[in-house]
Amino acid sequence: MSDFETVSVNDVPKDAFILDVREDFEWEAGRAAGATHVVLGTLPERVGELDPDVDTYVICRTGGRSAQAAAWLTGMGYTAFNIAGGSDAWLEAGLPMEAENGQEPTVR
Repeated sequence: MSDFETVSVNDVPKDAFILDVREDFEWEAGRAAGATHVVLGTLPERVGELDPDVDTYVICRTGGRSAQAAAWLTGMGYTAFNIAGGSDAWLEAGLPMEAENGQEPTVR
């Protein structure tokens, strides 16, 4: 695995490309507003959907899966950053979130 940087939720640029690698049920319950969803297990087959020229900020629930994804993406030549604390930290920081179920966004 390759080296990657870890950034706090407050250091993610407002217009950043955020890649959420959580499972479908987690994504539907609540996510960073504007994020793109690719389940970690499908990332190798879907990596072609990502732009290698755009910095990718990877998020999961707490930071473990996103660290794996960021390391893998970096190894593939992408510039990827792991978002420390994941969606839990995003929610705690009061950053914009959205949900697919029409309810108040939550983290599962």
